[in-house]
Amino acid sequence: MDFFDKNINSSFNPIDKNIHPKSFFPDYKSSILRSPKKNLVSIDTIISDIYGNVLDKNDLGLLDNDLTRNFNKHNEPMGERIIVYGKLLDENSKPIPNSLIEIWQANSSGKYRHSGDTYKAPLDTNFGGWGRCLTDENGNYYFKTIKPGAYPWPNGGNNWRPAHIHFSIFGLSFLQRLVTQMYFEGDPLIAKCPIAQSINNKKALDSLISKLDMNKSIHMDYIAYKFNIILRGEKSIPFEKSK
Repeated sequence: MDFFDKNINSSFNPIDKNIHPKSFFPDYKSSILRSPKKNLVSIDTIISDIYGNVLDKNDLGLLDNDLTRNFNKHNEPMGERIIVYGKLLDENSKPIPNSLIEIWQANSSGKYRHSGDTYKAPLDTNFGGWGRCLTDENGNYYFKTIKPGAYPWPNGGNNWRPAHIHFSIFGLSFLQRLVTQMYFEGDPLIAKCPIAQSINNKKALDSLISKLDMNKSIHMDYIAYKFNIILRGEKSIPFEKSK
């Protein structure tokens, strides 16, 4: 069954695999060991893979989509305050409602809140770096957060990741999941990042770059970026994991 297909008999346009990141991309050093060496084996979907717990908006906390407050409700995190918003759409530009979107990111210094991050930049005691929301009936999602910083990573050279936010989009169950990254308009590190450049289709890479939207910005408070997520078809954005 195809991702987000609520009608088993419905058909989809084929996925264009040329727009998704390559599993084997030697400039991205860890892909050499992680990429499959043999042909993939297709496993039939069973009913438990398709249907699971369905989240309701009442299952989420009021601050789950506000990363400026959901880790510490009383003190503000450091950094540039931003809004990230957009729509979740299918291949026919039809909005997808009631879908869970999770994000995670580094803080404004480029530091993640987990033990595996060895970058010397400081943690922000007021920032957790994680949030979630459900799309509304028109497929809209909305987050308040802090613009993440760039950070170095051990790829065998002087490599820095551009500022980015990780997105996880769930289907009818937690086993139906797509993962991608959102970059920021105008960041010069995008062109130098081996992970971003593993997408060899410029139009596809551009679809992962959020657009500055001053009309949605909040005066003297938040600057806004728009990022639409299109699941399939010719306008599909690249995903790190896709069927």
